[in-house]
Amino acid sequence: MIKFILNNTEITTAIPLGMVLLDYIRYDRNLKGTKVGCREGDCGACAILIGELNGEDLNYTSATSCLTAVGSIQNKHIVTVEGLNMPNEGLNLIQQAMCNNAATQCGFCTPGFIVSIAGFCLSDQEPTQQNAITSVDGNICRCTGYKSIERALKTVTGLLQERKGQNAIKYATSKYILPAYFTGIKERLNSLVLKSNNQHNTPLYPKRFLGGGTDLYVQQHDQMVYADINFLTGQQQLKGITQQGDKCVIGGAATVTDLINSPLIRKYLPNIKQICKLISSTPIRNIATLAGNFVNGSPIGDFSIFFLMLNATIVLTDGEHSREVALDHFYKGYKQLDKKPNEYVSSFWFTLPGKNTFISFEKVSKRTHLDIASVNSAIKVVIDDGIITNVRISAGGVAPFPLLLSKTSAHLTGKKLTEELVTEATTLLQTEIAPISDTRGTEVYKRLLLSQLVKAHFIKLFPILEVDKLLV
Repeated sequence: MIKFILNNTEITTAIPLGMVLLDYIRYDRNLKGTKVGCREGDCGACAILIGELNGEDLNYTSATSCLTAVGSIQNKHIVTVEGLNMPNEGLNLIQQAMCNNAATQCGFCTPGFIVSIAGFCLSDQEPTQQNAITSVDGNICRCTGYKSIERALKTVTGLLQERKGQNAIKYATSKYILPAYFTGIKERLNSLVLKSNNQHNTPLYPKRFLGGGTDLYVQQHDQMVYADINFLTGQQQLKGITQQGDKCVIGGAATVTDLINSPLIRKYLPNIKQICKLISSTPIRNIATLAGNFVNGSPIGDFSIFFLMLNATIVLTDGEHSREVALDHFYKGYKQLDKKPNEYVSSFWFTLPGKNTFISFEKVSKRTHLDIASVNSAIKVVIDDGIITNVRISAGGVAPFPLLLSKTSAHLTGKKLTEELVTEATTLLQTEIAPISDTRGTEVYKRLLLSQLVKAHFIKLFPILEVDKLLV
């Protein structure tokens, strides 16, 4: 049995835990405001809010219900667009802003936009227009045009200007942005936790381990519905981002949003928010786990490339025994991993960057946001008095798995940084890669892309280099 609150109703159900939340909402509960769109997390038409207790706080995040397993919502508050309605009081102020600014046409995408905007109103983000636009970066409108939606966002942002540190839920309900029942959800969830036993989270012999499921459900939707699943995101011991000496330790169930919001990460990787904006969208980042990106084994996994550059080490466990595997030894071939079927990633760690360390991530895709890379690359460079003392370059889309450019990195180490050295590196890396022609580009194109991305790393990190000498 699983217990949660759906809008204003407490639910206890025994439906298959591998079913996606979208199907349960529409076909079991007949809440048709949540739309079936791409079923791949790209369009945002199925957006919902997930409210989860975190200590004394109740936090809400947007998510794509087409990729969210029912089993992952135990003891949480699920909000669909119907749950945002104001009983007997007409439209809420988000809905009214959309109407007043002609921000809806066919209406298919509108519920998802309204839900995502509601998530922004419930967050502690500064109420700026740019943050409001970012909150809907996972929502696509195919007919209205985005300027009218941006005007609606400006109206909503204006409504939040007077919040000034007040509790987001209390403020939103007092201003008729959200219905009043939200104020009682925290207490109801606390009561729900006391009544739940969570036995479904740890089946004795699980056939599948599930993190965010944002890629797995795209590939294996039907197989997952009745699978025996260990829901890793429901296990608090697998979450968290902590510092242990000179190491950063990240839990196997930590999400991309956890990474962005971590004070420790922001201290040592101050450009992490800008990097993550290139990867996926807000609703996906809210549920996708970093460890899941590793285990998916995609040759162009963005975070696999990023943490490969940071020389991350994975901690694998079967529940009784644990072992460590360096990320650059984890991949054995296309979708082939140094991982047993009964093992999962409990955590991973990397050494925190020291002084004189420069880090960059670059990605080329058909769309700037919410797209799979044709080629991506990351670099970590340590410079001492103009000499490269340590460097790691990783690349995706140019081999059957995420690739560490070890020969190129070795060639750069111990040498003075010059335009000629960078050019030598872009020539040498061609001997390490083996891209194939596919829908994301030809072999020749991908070879050129990687050379240009490596040059872009150095140009961005070291403006002293003469660009004209590199862009040849």
